[in-house]
Amino acid sequence: MNNENKMIIYQVFTRLFGNNNNHCVYNGDITANGCGKMADFTLKALGEIRKLGATHIWYTGIIEHATETDYRRFNIRPDHPAIVKGKAGSPYAIKDYYDVDPDLATDVPERMKEFENLVHRTHRSGLKVIIDFVPNHVARQYHSDAQPDGTTELGANDDPNYAFSPYNNFYYIPQSELRAQFDMKEGAAEPYHEYPAKATGNNRFDATPNINDWYETIKLNYGVDYLNGGTCHFSPTPDTWIKMLDILLFWASKGIDGFRCDMAEMVPVEFWEWAIPQVKEAHPEILFIAEVYNPNEYRNYLFRGKFDYLYDKGRFIRYTPQCSLRLRIRGIHHPLLAKSERNRKTNAELPGKP
Repeated sequence: MNNENKMIIYQVFTRLFGNNNNHCVYNGDITANGCGKMADFTLKALGEIRKLGATHIWYTGIIEHATETDYRRFNIRPDHPAIVKGKAGSPYAIKDYYDVDPDLATDVPERMKEFENLVHRTHRSGLKVIIDFVPNHVARQYHSDAQPDGTTELGANDDPNYAFSPYNNFYYIPQSELRAQFDMKEGAAEPYHEYPAKATGNNRFDATPNINDWYETIKLNYGVDYLNGGTCHFSPTPDTWIKMLDILLFWASKGIDGFRCDMAEMVPVEFWEWAIPQVKEAHPEILFIAEVYNPNEYRNYLFRGKFDYLYDKGRFIRYTPQCSLRLRIRGIHHPLLAKSERNRKTNAELPGKP
């Protein structure tokens, strides 16, 4: 790949960029510690990032996630503090797939418009936009305040009497209350209550997650029955697949240029094989980048799953020159991404090649 076609991604944690508070308080809230805004990405700032050689900017933490910040005055449901990591919350505990993190907005009711303006400014600066898509799990108190007409919220039609059903969006521990191995009150008037308990995001299928688990999240059900040998139920098309495709198409319609798909290997490759071509049919130039750590799955997610690129933070792997790409994130050479050459008859030298 020549330098003219080299893709260099500049990752930024959106809430930190532009926050000029130099006197942050340990475990402080947004009033004490402040928060960067989408508006801080001015044409000048974006132009300076472009001068570094970046071709794409990966805005981390755009989609609304669980937080301890109280936005009830804007009709956003509060989150129980026991299941929020830190005051700001984790950007990977998505609370509403159809909304923007209100912390990032100068004018909270106009937060989606501010995001659309950010996409426009980024493009004017000669950069392309990548955002996170978190497909494996959501916040424990997931609720969409911005659910589009004609779509149904995750879990709305679930039957929690079944630990697994291909028609459910979540996995359940029937007749069991969540009894996490940490403080379930965390300063609130009442402890967090979840009945029946749902499976935790890091594939923990019991009602007792601990502080080392992804306890603030719940696992999405793509039709795999993990407790019965991982049997797959993909026909008829699982309801979760349809809902997640709607979410991908929603954000693609905002003019973004790519999705960085969090922990893509925790979602069955069959979903990606089904969903990515449909998104690309409507938005042919959009990119899909998968976070994959198992080398034995690289080929599977590239060629069957239809991803454009993979990355793995833990290793540097050499491929043939025709299929190699380096990712620069925050000025550091990230591990190699592999780009599938689907029009070539010969396969690249990927791990797992027979």
